[in-house]
Amino acid sequence: MIPEAREVHLSRKDRKVLEACCRSPVTLQRDLKRARIVLLAADGRSTRSIAKEVGVQPRIVSLWRHRYADHGLEGLQDKPRPGKQPIYTKTTDKRILKLLDKPPPQGFARWTGPLLAEALGDVDVQYVWRFLRSHKIDLVARKSWCESNDPNFTAKAADVVGLYVAPPAKAIVLCVDEKPSIQALERAQGYLKLPNGRALTGQSHDYKRHGTTVLVVRNAGACTS
Repeated sequence: MIPEAREVHLSRKDRKVLEACCRSPVTLQRDLKRARIVLLAADGRSTRSIAKEVGVQPRIVSLWRHRYADHGLEGLQDKPRPGKQPIYTKTTDKRILKLLDKPPPQGFARWTGPLLAEALGDVDVQYVWRFLRSHKIDLVARKSWCESNDPNFTAKAADVVGLYVAPPAKAIVLCVDEKPSIQALERAQGYLKLPNGRALTGQSHDYKRHGTTVLVVRNAGACTS
């Protein structure tokens, strides 16, 4: 039994959308039929005559008449279908990244896929590898980066670089630093989120100093004016 036909009243805006849908060569057949059903119903056509012209069963025409009358254009979209819930979520991804911030287990020089899966406990190693590949995180290649937490770093760096580019008149610019080969440094490890969405893993230039011997060199020279 066909339900009682619902009256369809189209706004000018909705009519333009549906007519454009009918004219478009890339419109899916199911969407094309739904648009035609609503347009014909708005013109006062009966359910059976619409079904015959569009080539569907009368109950299909009745369905989309009711859906549009109740929900407008949104009612012409398919309702979400229940499916299997994903095993791993964004929370899982954050756990992997958080673990990469920590040093690897004792006796290992770096993290590996199996080590990460074992440390997480409830994440399959294949998912760990897929996640690392999708974020272009290479656990083997050695990389490093340098970033500053100083909000005024850009201005300070410009001042220093400016001394080399355009030094003051009658001035000599000298750079003095510690000799890094005689420092006992522990480099920070982990990952760095880049602006393009990639994650870089490796060593940061941030470090913990466990001791150092500073080599000071005195440069004596003569200057005549």
